[in-house]
Amino acid sequence: MGHCTSKDQKEGKRLNRRIDEQIKKDQSMSLRIIKLLLLGAGESGKSTILKQMRILHKDGFSQQDLEMIRPVVYSNCIHSMLSILRAMFHLQIEYGEPDRVRDSQLVFATVHANKEELTEELAQAMQRLWHDPGVRECYRRSNEYQIDDSAKYFLDNLPRLSSPNYVPSEQDLLRTRIKTTGITEVLFELKGLTFRVIDVGGQRSERKKWIHCFDNVNAIIFISSLSEYDQTLREDNCTNRMQESLKLFDSICNSPWFADIHFILFLNKKDLFAEKIVRSPLTVCFPEYKGQQNQTECINYIQWKFEQSSQREIYCHHTCATDTNNVQFVLDACLDMIIAKNLKSMGLC
Repeated sequence: MGHCTSKDQKEGKRLNRRIDEQIKKDQSMSLRIIKLLLLGAGESGKSTILKQMRILHKDGFSQQDLEMIRPVVYSNCIHSMLSILRAMFHLQIEYGEPDRVRDSQLVFATVHANKEELTEELAQAMQRLWHDPGVRECYRRSNEYQIDDSAKYFLDNLPRLSSPNYVPSEQDLLRTRIKTTGITEVLFELKGLTFRVIDVGGQRSERKKWIHCFDNVNAIIFISSLSEYDQTLREDNCTNRMQESLKLFDSICNSPWFADIHFILFLNKKDLFAEKIVRSPLTVCFPEYKGQQNQTECINYIQWKFEQSSQREIYCHHTCATDTNNVQFVLDACLDMIIAKNLKSMGLC
């Protein structure tokens, strides 16, 4: 009887030792997984940053991936023109040439028929429209209605996009917009660690899903669009987009959920901001602003507004999500910082 008890005790100790070893192994594995959340309001550039991570740290996009995005390019291009044409009616802007009315009817008919193929006839009509003075004036006032940031890029490239052998480029893919619904994830290895990067839709209706991603987060990259300081939300056509972003940033940054999490702020779309700030004053969003109407001072003020709403240390970067070199430079700095802090938490440095 005593012999059996002794044997059982040895077996129990052996089992406990195995369990302890497995727990240590699991803990070591979990410490080597970095969970990174991309958060921000809708259309801030989160999905573009995620695409860049795939380009920079995974295998990028295959020829098949690029060919599959062609219908999205066509749709984005056609709907960009459609947004302008609808706005011309509401803003009561006349076409520079009367013949453009016929061209606009072709665009409306194409969308109404649910046929978004960029035929030669449609492409030529859209090119004529894009060069029309009235259409250009309407586009200049694009902050007064809803239109994708990539509109000018795609409309400027209409001759290339409508060529018979057109295959989207990597830059075309970065510029495409598909509303993010649900959760998108990219995994990659870097310096012995596994990065799990998660993008969740930023529209108000999507934010309730964020709570499902909050466990075991190491760092958050909050993305805000600099160029949207004079635009309203697509959801309500009323709320200023930057004010919405500031409010969202404040609620996340100061949440007890993220008290021990590294917080990184990307002030994105600095290229579009540089173009816009020369014609649209920052006081549209911040009436109290008294500084110079130039890119550097205005961005510094916006950064200050974000930092003022935070009670913690923020690592801030100014980005252009469609510029791979810029994103690589910024991401290298951010990921190195996250790795260093993770190693410190593991007691390895």
